Amino acid sequence: MPRTRLLALVATVAFALASASAMAKPKITMSGSTSVYPLATKLAKKYASTFTSAASFVILQGGSDIGIADVSRDRVSIGMSSRNAQDSDPGGLVFNPIARDGVCIVTNKKNGLSGLSQQQVQDIFSGRVRSWSKVKGAKVSGAIKLIARTPASGTQDAFQQIFMGPDLRVAGSASTKQSNGLVQQAVRSSSTAIGYVSFDFISGVRAAPYKGVPCTLRNAKSGQYPGVRNFWMVTKGEATGAVAKFISWVRRSSAAKKIVNTNWVPLR
Repeated sequence: MPRTRLLALVATVAFALASASAMAKPKITMSGSTSVYPLATKLAKKYASTFTSAASFVILQGGSDIGIADVSRDRVSIGMSSRNAQDSDPGGLVFNPIARDGVCIVTNKKNGLSGLSQQQVQDIFSGRVRSWSKVKGAKVSGAIKLIARTPASGTQDAFQQIFMGPDLRVAGSASTKQSNGLVQQAVRSSSTAIGYVSFDFISGVRAAPYKGVPCTLRNAKSGQYPGVRNFWMVTKGEATGAVAKFISWVRRSSAAKKIVNTNWVPLR
């Protein structure tokens, strides 16, 4: 091959590689809350399709504590959390609020409870009341089958803070699940089961009214339903670069707010 052609070919390949490198998208990695995951996935898809060269995404689940630990150790760009910051969390983390979400007490559809008071929820989940025959309005009989979340779950933390209070814990006899979806599945498949899930996971189960207020998105948006908690995107220090742009879009854009409005509660 003539030297001039060889040099031209080398120059062409070098230019192509440089162009490909320049066009490479920043990668935003996320892990954590199974409650935040459906919303984060929708937001990421919309962002990536709107700004095609802005970023690519990898999103994993595992629970809020996992996401917080991952971001603190630089394993991911963003930790997804459905619980508030705690004193025991690693230092230097920034909790960026992105939305609010309802936690619903759910039963099997065969057990159409007209409602639960906080005292009833505490009695049932602490194990003080173990039979449906002792729960006013229950449509089933037999032993209550408690379904709860693992300690790493933000939904577990929210349930503890909102429904149980500082002095009570979920009974050790409860069957613990790794995700909202597994709680939903367990309650759906057992007529005597009761659990708690995020708004996005009430299909196929019955969300019981709490303190006289139905657990609906409308009631959560109006402020009537008391079982509401925050969703967070957690970063190690203030977000920068592609991550900062994405979180800013999530918190401020009309497109992101439209997604939040579909099944979550916008920030006030």
